[in-house]
Amino acid sequence: MPEYRTIACVGAGVIGGGWVAHFLARGYRVRAWDPATDAEAKLRTLVERAWPALTELGLAEGASIDNLTVTATLADAVGNADFVQESAPEQLELKRQLLADIDAATPDDVVIASSTSGYSMTEMQGAAARRPQRLVVGHPFNPPYLIPLVEVVGGELTERCAVDEAAAFYRAVGKSVITMDREVPGFIANRLQEALWREALHMVANGEATVEQIDVAITEGPGLRWPAHGPCLTFHLAGGDGGMAHMLDHFGPSLKSPWTRLDAPELTTALRDAMVAGCADEAGERSVADLVAERDRAIIAVQRAVDAARGDARA
Repeated sequence: MPEYRTIACVGAGVIGGGWVAHFLARGYRVRAWDPATDAEAKLRTLVERAWPALTELGLAEGASIDNLTVTATLADAVGNADFVQESAPEQLELKRQLLADIDAATPDDVVIASSTSGYSMTEMQGAAARRPQRLVVGHPFNPPYLIPLVEVVGGELTERCAVDEAAAFYRAVGKSVITMDREVPGFIANRLQEALWREALHMVANGEATVEQIDVAITEGPGLRWPAHGPCLTFHLAGGDGGMAHMLDHFGPSLKSPWTRLDAPELTTALRDAMVAGCADEAGERSVADLVAERDRAIIAVQRAVDAARGDARA
C-alpha cells in the first residue's frame, strides 16, 4: 500500500464529517469539499464535537483539527489526494455523476471509495470514463470516527487490487474491515439492522410497544451480548454444550412461528408522528449535541471494556 498523507473527503454531512474527524485524528491532512453554502461551518462544528472523544481514545502523532482544509472546488479537494472518500446523499444519479466527476479530477493511481449505504458500486461506476476500475464501496457505520466497521466491495468494473488497497488503508487507520466476496443489496450490517428496524416500526404502528420500550429492550437485553458475540455465536451459546446444532434442533420449529413482520410497514403520517414524538419523549431535555456526547462516551466505554475482557481471556 502506498504511503498516504492527504485524504480527500467529498461530502461533509454526518457521515462525511465523521470520516473527516477520523482521518484528522489519525494524523492525516484532509481536504474536504461540499457544495452546500453552510457546509464548512457545519463540518467544523461536527469535528469539534467529535474531538473530545477522539482525544480520549488517543490521537496519532501530528493529529490536529488545523490539518483540515475546506476547498472551494471539487478539483481542488481531490487533485493531490492519496485517497478519496465520497459521502454524498443517497441519490443514485447524483452519486453516478459525482463519482464520474471525481474520477475525472483525481490522479489515475488513487483509489476512490464511496460511503454509500444502499447502492452497489456496479450501479454507480458506469458513468466514470477515466478509471472506473479504482472505484470501490467503503461503507462505514455512524459515527465513522468511533464505530470500527467498514464494508469494502467492488463493482463489476472494479479491479481486485483497488479493493485490496482500500481494505489495507482502512485497517491502517484503525478500522475493522469486512472485505465482501460479492455485492449484496444493502451490504451485510445494514441488512441485519434493517430487519430489526422494520420490526420496531411494526410494533409502534400496531401499538404493541413504545419507542422507549423498544430501545430499552435492546440496550438492556441482547445489545449487551452483541459487543462480545454477534447473533450467530449468541445463539450458539443458547444451545448449551450442544451449541448451534442443539439450538437449531431444539428451537428450529419456532422459526415457523408468526412472530416477525419483515415486510416494510407503510410509513403513514400517524406512524411518522409516533416515531418523532417517541424519540422526543425519550430524549427529554437532552439536545442532539448532548446525545452525541453521551453516545460517544458509551461507545468508548464499551470498546474498552470488551478489549479488556478479550485481553483477560487471552492472558
